[in-house]
Amino acid sequence: MIGPVWNGLAFTAYRGLAAAVRPFVPIYLDRRVRRGKEDPERLSERYGRASAGRPPGPLIWAHGASVGETLSIMPLLDRLTERGFDLLLTSGTLTSARLAARRAPAGVIHQFTPLDVPAFVSRFLNHWQPDLALFAESELWPNLILQTTGRGTPMILVNGRMSEASFRRWHNLKSVPTALLSTIDLCLAQSRDDAERFEALGTPRVTTTGNLKFDTPPPPADPREFAALSAHLAGRTVMLAASTHRGEEQAIFTAHRALREDHPQLFTIVVPRHPERGLEVTAVAEQEGLQALMRSRGHLPDAGTEVYVADTIGELGLFYRLAPIVFMGGSLVKHGGQNPIEPAKLDCAVLHGPHVFNFTEVYAALNQARGAATVADIGSLARSLALLLDNPETARRMALAARDTVGKFTGALDRTLAALDPYLIQLRLGRA
Repeated sequence: MIGPVWNGLAFTAYRGLAAAVRPFVPIYLDRRVRRGKEDPERLSERYGRASAGRPPGPLIWAHGASVGETLSIMPLLDRLTERGFDLLLTSGTLTSARLAARRAPAGVIHQFTPLDVPAFVSRFLNHWQPDLALFAESELWPNLILQTTGRGTPMILVNGRMSEASFRRWHNLKSVPTALLSTIDLCLAQSRDDAERFEALGTPRVTTTGNLKFDTPPPPADPREFAALSAHLAGRTVMLAASTHRGEEQAIFTAHRALREDHPQLFTIVVPRHPERGLEVTAVAEQEGLQALMRSRGHLPDAGTEVYVADTIGELGLFYRLAPIVFMGGSLVKHGGQNPIEPAKLDCAVLHGPHVFNFTEVYAALNQARGAATVADIGSLARSLALLLDNPETARRMALAARDTVGKFTGALDRTLAALDPYLIQLRLGRA
C-alpha cells in the first residue's frame, strides 16, 4: 500500500500523466543519446532495470541529481563506507556518472535514476529494496519519493537547500509540496533560511546542519597536465571564467579585448558549464577577433592563443590552480550562480555577477570578508579585472580572505553524521 497521499487529485493526475508518456520514453531517450546526454550502454537503468546485483544485508541509497549534488555528498559516502555500510548511488546526468566513477569510494554501486514513471520506479525499488534513502538538496520526484516512503523506507534530505525562487514555485502549488514533504522523515538543511522554507512547506522534522560543500575537498588536478599547461603559460597573465552559461562568454571576451592593450600577455580560460557548448563558445571568441583553442581537441596553447575553451569534464581543479582570478558563471545571467567554495579553497580571488540566489549565504560571507566582489555588467567586470590585474597584491589579499572565510563554515559533515546516527544504528541492529 503506497499510502493515502496518492488519493489527492494532483498526484492522481501526475501518476496518470507519467504512465501516459511511457510509450514515448524510447523516443525521448534516443533524442538524449543523440545529444550526448545519455549513456547508450546504460539506458536500461532509466527504465528501472538494474545493471548490478543488490548486495546482501542493509543497503543505503544516496541520490544526487547532478554533479554539484553528487560531489557534495562524496565525503558523506566516504564516512559511511568507512563504517562498513553498503551504498547505492544514483544520479541523473552523464557528468555526475563520470564523477562517481572517479570519486566514489570503492564498492559503491552507481546507477542512473529511473525516470519518474510508476512502473520504472517500482521495478527499481523491487530490485534494490533500500533500507535508508538519502536525497541531496531538494530533488523532489513524486513517484520516486512517495513509492519509497510508502514502502516504509526512511527518507532523509541531506544538505537540504530551498532557494527563494524554488520556495515561491512550490508554495504556489499549495498542498502539493506539503503532501510530498510530509512523508520525509528528516530534513538536514544547509542554513536557517533553507530550514524555514522547508518548514513553511510542511516538512515535519527540520534541523540545520550546514553546507556539506564546505567539507568537500577541493577538486584534484593531474600533476602532469598541470606541469604541461604551466610550461605553456609561463609569463602569461591568466584569468578563468568557470562554469559559464550562454550569454556570459560574450561579456568575458568583451572584457578581454578591453584589457589586452594594457595586458598583452592576458590569457583567458573559459570552462562552459555544459561542455557540449565548446564549439559555440569558441565561435563567439573568434567573432570577437580573439584566437581561441578547444581543449577537447587535444590542443595546448601557444604564444598566439588568447582564449582556451576548456570543454572537458572533471578538470576545474586544474584550471583553478592555474588562475589567481576567477569569474564564477551562472551569475551574470539569472541562473543563480555556481559554487564559489572550490576556487576559494584553492586561493582564487572570486568575481561574480548579481544573480547568486543558489548560494546566497556563501557569496554574502565572501563579499563581506572582501574575498569576492560583485560585478553588475560587462563594464564593471572589465574594471574589476583591471583592478586585480594591475594590483596583484590586492588579488592575493582577496584570495586569502576567500580561503579564510570558507574555512570558518566547516563542520557540516560531522553534524550530518550525528543526525543520521539513530538511523544508522537501526541498520546495524538489522544486520546483527
